[in-house]
Amino acid sequence: MSSETIQATPRGAATRTALLVAAREVFVSKGFAEAGVTDVVARAEASVGSLYHHFSGKADLFQTLFEEFQSRQAHRTKQAARAIRERGESDPMRVFISSARAYLDGCLEERELAALFLSGDGPPGFEVVMRDRLRTWAKRNAALFEGDEGALVVVITGALAAAVNEVVRTGDRQLAEDALAIIGQIRPVAATGGTQSG
Repeated sequence: MSSETIQATPRGAATRTALLVAAREVFVSKGFAEAGVTDVVARAEASVGSLYHHFSGKADLFQTLFEEFQSRQAHRTKQAARAIRERGESDPMRVFISSARAYLDGCLEERELAALFLSGDGPPGFEVVMRDRLRTWAKRNAALFEGDEGALVVVITGALAAAVNEVVRTGDRQLAEDALAIIGQIRPVAATGGTQSG
């Protein structure tokens, strides 16, 4: 029986899900570096062989948890953007703020998991994954602001990334709202035609 067939069975899917739930609990409680494969399989009541059937190891579990979290976050933000546009909103900053609020709400809803990914305690090379994700996020923001990849996108993306870190650290929903209110007031610098100093 091929691995695709085994994963497609209800039992295979249930085992995979149990391993991911267990990995999440173990990584959140112990951190990635201190967690072991044996901790995960014990919590999932599975075998080491079943873990290696579904995942290549501890780093793959971590990466899968991250990708699934990011997928949920993307769904939240797209849904928020769609909803505000359906209400007739066309201002890119208001669409951005609505999506950003959904992202922050997701971080608060899954705060322990978000904190794990922001902690710096991940598999080797995970910091590169995080940097790439931030670049992708900036490009999406640039598309929202009609291709403006200049200072506006740099500032709002950086400000929101800093807000995410602080909100996840503190769990402070009011801080999230206050940060969004400030970010929402940011506007691009008007073209001045090359002013001279002096």
